[in-house]
Amino acid sequence: MTGGPRSGMPRLLRGGMGAAAVGLLLIYNSVDTGPSKNTAAGQAAPPAAVAPAVPGAVAAAATANASPAAPGSPVLKRAKPTRLRIPQIAVDAPFTELTLNPAGQLNAPPPDDKNLVGWYRDGVTPGERGSAVVAGHVDTTKGPAVFLLLSLLLPGNKVEVSRADGTVAVFTVDAVETFAKNAFPDQKVYGKTPDAQLRLITCGGTYDKKQRDYLDNVVVFAHLESSHKA
Repeated sequence: MTGGPRSGMPRLLRGGMGAAAVGLLLIYNSVDTGPSKNTAAGQAAPPAAVAPAVPGAVAAAATANASPAAPGSPVLKRAKPTRLRIPQIAVDAPFTELTLNPAGQLNAPPPDDKNLVGWYRDGVTPGERGSAVVAGHVDTTKGPAVFLLLSLLLPGNKVEVSRADGTVAVFTVDAVETFAKNAFPDQKVYGKTPDAQLRLITCGGTYDKKQRDYLDNVVVFAHLESSHKA
């Protein structure tokens, strides 16, 4: 790996939450310390690229405005996530709480930990009604990271989130989509939902050496199928 740390770490993802929270911007926060190799895509990549995530006010607005859950749809009470497991892509990672920096942007998970996922601590928790957002690096200064293979998930795959209340929320993948960052569908990803849903997000697509950033985001859409005791 070559190159030194850059100075302007956070960057805003263009676009607002639309109906969910007019005037609030989505956040993109990437830590770029020079080019490294993305072994999945076979192209240069920043060693700590992460996904956009939503400030707590946005998540709260989406939850508050959501319609009642459909009959039979499982919904859990609020509980902090503690561990994420996705057997199909060998993910078994602890959570860290993400906070906002003084500029109001979401801080990324620590760039030196390749096996860590982040959840904004004032947002919807996985299992609650609404869209819970989990962000992870595609690679770090130490190499390929937790969400390197996220784009390989398929509908029907399972995602398990262990929670601080001793329950495990089991989500079923509905779709995996890639969106250009300059045309990110805010409402589709972060809009209100009548049930408990999960969004797993990381960077993807081509790495633009000039911008020192990926051009796309990979988003996994999933819904809560069931829960059980840990």
